[in-house]
Amino acid sequence: MRINRSVYFNKILPFVDKPVVKVITGIRRCGKSVMMEQIQDYLVEKGINTECILSLNFESFTDERVQSFESVTSAVKTLVKNSGNKKLYLFFDEIQELDGWEKLINSYMIDFDCDIYITGSNAKLLSGELATYLAGRYIEIKMYPFSFAESFEALKLMNPKISQKEAFDVYVNTGGYPFLYNFDFSESQKKQYLDDIFNSIILKDICDRYKIRDVALLKALITFFISNIANTFSSSSLIKYLKNEKRSLSTETVYNYLEYCKEACLLSLVSRQNIEGKEILSTQEKIFITDHGIRQSLFMKNQKDINQVLENIVYMELLRRGYSVTVGKAKSQEIDFCAKDEKGIRYFQVCYLLATDETVQREFGAYDFVKDNYPKYVLSLDDFDFSQNGIIHKNVIKWLLEA
Repeated sequence: MRINRSVYFNKILPFVDKPVVKVITGIRRCGKSVMMEQIQDYLVEKGINTECILSLNFESFTDERVQSFESVTSAVKTLVKNSGNKKLYLFFDEIQELDGWEKLINSYMIDFDCDIYITGSNAKLLSGELATYLAGRYIEIKMYPFSFAESFEALKLMNPKISQKEAFDVYVNTGGYPFLYNFDFSESQKKQYLDDIFNSIILKDICDRYKIRDVALLKALITFFISNIANTFSSSSLIKYLKNEKRSLSTETVYNYLEYCKEACLLSLVSRQNIEGKEILSTQEKIFITDHGIRQSLFMKNQKDINQVLENIVYMELLRRGYSVTVGKAKSQEIDFCAKDEKGIRYFQVCYLLATDETVQREFGAYDFVKDNYPKYVLSLDDFDFSQNGIIHKNVIKWLLEA
């Protein structure tokens, strides 16, 4: 079963056959390889001969073509010969596994008539030499695990009668990894799959890449981060936690490890912004995880921590919709998210239920000192509309399903 992830495909489509490298980045197993296959299917349907297409996975241990510059170039030259010197279509999956790959891509852009697509599980894939070599000649498409809308679509294929609320309960506990929606897995099978992803990210994308020897300490650190998603982060609280665990770590190392998690597309650190002065504040950032299913596999309590998980889900949805996101501060009040795009700003408060007058006052009162006229939202799981004073209340499930 393949869900048509048109949001990403439609971002790539305008650049097919254009002289720019298409770079798809995202956390491990979020669907980048399947998107590459979808593009190849599109090319074949458009009439491109398969002899003009080369697809290489640089994580393969058995494909000798991906072992070195020379072996990759040999494969490309063979493609040139077999294709009769027609335009080539090159697909390189997890290319960061080949040291110095930036020079290879740059040379192919110069030496061959080709259209290049690459993927990588590293958020800084474009921060090094490739950005220098290909300034103005690449576009980046950031991919994420399934949104709730995508997971709901997949669940309906297995159970057409499933309700939005039932599907959302599944999503809260499962997360958005596409593979988990291909089969009717048990909870223990889902946990095993997510545990394997988590461990592979730690070992391959962090420890191997950054030569970290104390894997147990790193794992304890990341576990702390994931437990505290949607909470303000302070290195002092983390160091205190590690001390209780009979571990020690400097503040500098804490931030280095957090940066490694960001580069592996596992975590985000969201800055606070003074809404009145617009400046970014340097303290009390919040941490979010790319897929909350990993959190469920580690702690088995997403339902218990539903306020944190809901906030995480909304944050990731804002990223999918193309917003840049900060946490807002207006005098003594905190706004969960200030989401900005080319159209302006939208503000969001997120809570589980507006069950008491105090909760209503807290969530809507967060906007008391926000004097601009940008849209302001409160999102919760309530079905009743609590909108007031120009502040829009929406059911979070309905909001997640909006186009």
